[in-house]
Amino acid sequence: MKNLNMISRRSFLKAALAASAVSAMALTGCGSAASGTVSSAAVSSSAAASGSAAATGETFKVGIVNYVDHASLNQIVESVESRLDAIGKEKGVTFDYADYYANAQADQSNLNQIGADLVADGVDVIVAVATPTAATMLAAVEDTDIPVVYSAVTDPAAAGFDGEENITGTSDALNTDAIMNLIVAANPGIDTIGLLYDLSQDSSTQAIADAKAFCEKNGIKVVEKNGTTTAEVQMAAEALVAAGVKAVFTPTDNTIMTAELSIYESFIEAGVQHYTGADSFALNGAMVGYGVDYVQLGEATADMVSQLLCDGKTPADLPYQTFDNGIVTINTETAEALGLDLAALKEAFKPYCTEICEVTTAENFS
Repeated sequence: MKNLNMISRRSFLKAALAASAVSAMALTGCGSAASGTVSSAAVSSSAAASGSAAATGETFKVGIVNYVDHASLNQIVESVESRLDAIGKEKGVTFDYADYYANAQADQSNLNQIGADLVADGVDVIVAVATPTAATMLAAVEDTDIPVVYSAVTDPAAAGFDGEENITGTSDALNTDAIMNLIVAANPGIDTIGLLYDLSQDSSTQAIADAKAFCEKNGIKVVEKNGTTTAEVQMAAEALVAAGVKAVFTPTDNTIMTAELSIYESFIEAGVQHYTGADSFALNGAMVGYGVDYVQLGEATADMVSQLLCDGKTPADLPYQTFDNGIVTINTETAEALGLDLAALKEAFKPYCTEICEVTTAENFS
């Protein structure tokens, strides 16, 4: 797999080479395998206009933009790429994403530059992973016909994407009440729950509001702590430990996910159970991850890309997709370190989920 820490291959080339050399390399890297093949942009427009399927041998430029390097989003990128490879073999076409991958590393200026680069490259579609990425890519393609397919946008309507003509994708919306029920099931009589999240993350807004409503309804106090960087998240986690909470909830928050490897041991040492909105948190040490299957999310995103490029569909033809929540992922190492009986924990969780998976901490996963 490519190095996911790269900000942008094209930006790197621009910094390293003269503009003319970069242009030459771009033309070489993006050309068709056989001479005389119509350009992918022209083919895409033709296919969309006619509603016909793509012809064997066609090549499509697929921009893939990752918001930040962390487990959930990396899973999506890998899943999108592997699914596109499989679809390409089935249909006899090529999805060239390797030349158009970029990781913004949670930097808005990077996102802006990446969007401009991809539009200048004439990509046929942009896959935008996470809400900030999708918003920036949608702005970048405003005066073009390039569609945007997002993945892991928690609330497309709140983000302003629902109803936009040139964007569609997949949502990882979280059933917050279900995960709060897991906390209560494992801790009968719990009177205080910590909330750990980044105030600037749109993906956390609704889930945190739902968590507060759940706690108010059930007479549970909340202690809120926030962070926008890993260092701030570490301090926030320490503050929750100092406050004496025994369980902490985090939604599908990119900032906390990125910092999970830096905080999970502190929570274990303090006897704090961390319940989170994605299985990848559990892979990085949190006790429980709950939510959608990010591999499935990536595959569905790739299927939408294929429908746009190969089947003549438009974003308006493809409403955004949501997925059934209900998969609980337990980090067995963390649960055991917290002194919990795994069999009893699974039994307590059964009424609130459709599936229970077990993982151990994989520090090279993020």
